[in-house]
Amino acid sequence: MSAAERGWGRLLRRIAGDGTRMERLRGPGVRGLEPRPVDLWLPPGFERRKPAPLLLMLDGQTAREWRLGAALELVAAQGGPAPIVAAIPASPARLDEYGTAGISDFAGRGRLAKLFQDYLVYEVLPAVREHCGLPADRHTTGIFGASMGGLSAFDTAWRHPDVLGVAGVFSGSLWWRTDDSNPVAQQASRIAHRRVRQTRKRPPLRLWFAAGTRDEASDRDGDGVIDAIQDTRELIGELAAKGFQEGRDVVYRQVEGGEHNEATWARALPEFLRWAVGG
Repeated sequence: MSAAERGWGRLLRRIAGDGTRMERLRGPGVRGLEPRPVDLWLPPGFERRKPAPLLLMLDGQTAREWRLGAALELVAAQGGPAPIVAAIPASPARLDEYGTAGISDFAGRGRLAKLFQDYLVYEVLPAVREHCGLPADRHTTGIFGASMGGLSAFDTAWRHPDVLGVAGVFSGSLWWRTDDSNPVAQQASRIAHRRVRQTRKRPPLRLWFAAGTRDEASDRDGDGVIDAIQDTRELIGELAAKGFQEGRDVVYRQVEGGEHNEATWARALPEFLRWAVGG
């Protein structure tokens, strides 16, 4: 069944910047999820049916605050292949959709995560590929997001490495845990870390992480390292135990003075885009 037959259609087309175009697709309703449009950010030089990298962006309603159009134009101007970015906006159920699939946190949040991830992989991606004339190729397909969107991007790619080859995690909510009773339990019950430990076979992924030195003030174990950085570095340690190599399969960027906001993520975005498509 084609995307049009499943209820997808184009709502509008407009210029998003110098050489960058944006097209908005109307998506069909999926039972259990709120319907939403998908904004396609098409880089300079985009041609339909011409192979191009494709990235899904979570919290797509913030794409302008990330200066996405300028980042795509910069990557294209530097001679690299700039990706198509499909920006999917969050819904009011964000904390339920952006959790970890099949495992709710200590407050019962994340109950829609599996449904949302399936929507991305089995509904959004095929529709965007059909609209743009792209082949299905995991090596040139990825996902990225920040905060809870970063957690969701990581979890989605980890569970679907046959479809997604790259994930970008900006200030990821890697603290997401099942037990909030005390600092020891909080650290021991982080879901993403446990997900990696319990995975038997290393998935063929490339993973990019960023955290700012002023991302937050929380330091649950009092070791002088804020949780955002500690959770990220310790997840990278879990990945290393599975055979991932930092510098090859995993990249970590610590943004000096970086805060938990779109301005910081916009600073790191061009480097991520170049890395994601140049792998």
